[in-house]
Amino acid sequence: MLRAALGGARGPFPVWAPAPPARGRLPPQRWLRLRLLHRDTPPAAPPPAVGRWLLVCSGAVAGAVVLGGVTRLTESGLSMVDWHLVKEMKPPQTQQEWEAEFQKYQQFPEFKILNHDMTLAEFKFIWYMEYSHRMWGRVVGLAYILPAAYFWHRGWLSRPLKGRVLALCGLVCFQGLLGWYMVKSGLEEKPDSYDIPRVSQYRLAAHLGSALVLYSASLWTGLSLLLPRHKLPETHQLLRLKQYAHGTTALIFLTALSGAFVAGLDAGLVYNSFPKMGERWIPDDLLAFSPVLRNIFENPTTVQFDHRILVGLGISTLLLYVPTPLAATHQSGSLALLSMALWLMSELRRVPK
Repeated sequence: MLRAALGGARGPFPVWAPAPPARGRLPPQRWLRLRLLHRDTPPAAPPPAVGRWLLVCSGAVAGAVVLGGVTRLTESGLSMVDWHLVKEMKPPQTQQEWEAEFQKYQQFPEFKILNHDMTLAEFKFIWYMEYSHRMWGRVVGLAYILPAAYFWHRGWLSRPLKGRVLALCGLVCFQGLLGWYMVKSGLEEKPDSYDIPRVSQYRLAAHLGSALVLYSASLWTGLSLLLPRHKLPETHQLLRLKQYAHGTTALIFLTALSGAFVAGLDAGLVYNSFPKMGERWIPDDLLAFSPVLRNIFENPTTVQFDHRILVGLGISTLLLYVPTPLAATHQSGSLALLSMALWLMSELRRVPK
């Protein structure tokens, strides 16, 4: 309607949003009335394609989390000992290239301490596992950045949504850099240690935590754009339900994050009985480290104990000695549970106040 009144004026506004009236084409009084009308017009909602895109992106991030977990469980994460954004996208092709890649791996602690009898065929398996995880990460990055640039160019993003999209694209780039920072911690030589080489549990938790934030933010924003507002009246019971939903979501997030410390320390292998840990409800070495705070993040017994307190879904995983398929399903289940909690929060948020 406003475009018709303005004689078809064009501007950098999408067809689904009203453009402000041009002053030079209208009498002052009419221009003022139209200007006030435009100011009071609520901003148009982005097209559904934007919300669907964010849901697809959240699914891609979930796939990266599950694939990363499988890579960790198959002990493949340290097989690629360098990082190049473009160069490493082409895997080795010839026997000579594979042998050169294998020789690079042999210079690092994981081969020297753990895999010193590994064959080239076995190396190819773990290399392709890590390669798949890295390539999937690049696909996720493109899935965010390319559509974001298109939607931005078309003018389909409001100012607040532009800020969110920029934050999501920045976070996905940061996630890739954080992944290599994590891998580097497992490649470092430790002359006085003969322990199995592993990445820092702190960096692993940061890597997983940023992925969960990216997933949650993408899912939340996508649901907010696609789902209509409810017309239910807000009651005291509904307010309490909102509080419980927020608390439950935070607990699920914390539980999933604690799993990173379990994985980083191989704490799932310390005690494989339930409900007791060995022969005791509270193991003797629960607070073996000094100062006490170190136990929460560095003592495998304490890390497993805390994770048990937070979640009961890992019972079958512990009893079966952490088999790869079941452990991967366990991690996928935590994502599904987090998704349901976020969906519930989105539904409750859309109830009018």
